[in-house]
Amino acid sequence: MPARPASAFGVPSPDEHAAAPVAVVGLGYVGLPTALALLAAGNEVVGVDVSEDRLAAIRCGEVDLLPSDHDRLTTHREDPRFTLTNDPAAVQRARTVVICVPTPVDRHLVPDLTALSAACATVVAHAVPGQLIMLTSTTYVGTTRELLVEPLTARGFRVGTDVYVAFSPERIDPGNAHHAQDRTPRVAGGTNDLTNRLAEAVLQRTAPAVHLLPSAEQAEMTKLWENTFRAVNIALANEFAEDCRELGLEPLSIIEAAATKPYGFMPFYPGPGVGGHCIPCDPHYLLWQLRARRVSSPLIDAAMSAIAGRPRRVVQRVRDILAERATSVSGARILVVGVAYKPGVADLRESPALEIMEELAEDGAKVEFSDPLVTSLRLGAAVHPSVTEPADREWDLVLVHTVHPGVDLGWLAGQPLVLDATYRLDSVPSKAVV
Repeated sequence: MPARPASAFGVPSPDEHAAAPVAVVGLGYVGLPTALALLAAGNEVVGVDVSEDRLAAIRCGEVDLLPSDHDRLTTHREDPRFTLTNDPAAVQRARTVVICVPTPVDRHLVPDLTALSAACATVVAHAVPGQLIMLTSTTYVGTTRELLVEPLTARGFRVGTDVYVAFSPERIDPGNAHHAQDRTPRVAGGTNDLTNRLAEAVLQRTAPAVHLLPSAEQAEMTKLWENTFRAVNIALANEFAEDCRELGLEPLSIIEAAATKPYGFMPFYPGPGVGGHCIPCDPHYLLWQLRARRVSSPLIDAAMSAIAGRPRRVVQRVRDILAERATSVSGARILVVGVAYKPGVADLRESPALEIMEELAEDGAKVEFSDPLVTSLRLGAAVHPSVTEPADREWDLVLVHTVHPGVDLGWLAGQPLVLDATYRLDSVPSKAVV
């Protein structure tokens, strides 16, 4: 057994610990806003990312952020308290290390643990006594123990005494200023009471409240429950919208009417599919873990299958309404309006628009897109630029996928055929819905 490492920082005081330097590992859609919030709270921050391209984009300010976070980046870009590096050894300077790396699924909907495993191994290798190591990436139950607690123990640390390990699921809502970090409570679970007090002290610098749980496993399951709940209800909303169309009813007015009930109901809305790295991915970490135990979860499984199949249903709806006009998909000029996975961001991660465009192209359609926040995208070997003046072109069908705030879509009224996959367009006479 290796010798127990000597203390680097001494016995921690939660308040002193919280104000000390923080290392943020992974500077993507979660890590960068986290780093900027900590800087604004007065911490020295070391930002670590393996991608030199990402670091260069941050240094230039060419990143997708809320306006308030862009302001913070402009303020702190030259701040000596903000270090950007691809050197993992830099985490040794920090009292707290926050791990914010992506946890996607592969094309078979199996968790891809590549980035997570590498980041945790790197942090463990460079850990020093007295540090709080906090994992925020959504993952399966037991990850914190398997990838942090056990390897740290193997290095000779007494977890909870020499180093402190907690899980606190990220709650970043890209593009939504109403859910900024300073308005969003956090959850955390550590290996003992002192760990929880340290995690609470750090998190309170950027969150209005912290709900503590007695274990990392409970915190891990909390995040899976949050997004599984959303996934099941979104799948239900999509199915309900199709039922309404069958009965000649408009689903949004019915959902909004139901939402006037002050108890027992929460509105969820239909759309073209679900993107980002939360709802389309996170529940698969739970399903994957349960399958390994030969346990089924049929309701969650059905919901995730429905979500995965939603873009194909949109494509089939395109085929159907073109056929009603005696127009073949092959050769049809189709424009997709908005390709980001949600309004107000330039984020294409898991965007349903990509699958929709690929399938329509495979059908022989001449597919293009228009999105003021996305200048180009790659489909297969081809790079497609955004159409900047869509009203000046003739289209057989316009598919509205994402409507960004402030974008004028009045020109759609002059289009011969509009498929509204958002269910939110008004006064479009040629509109159809999924």
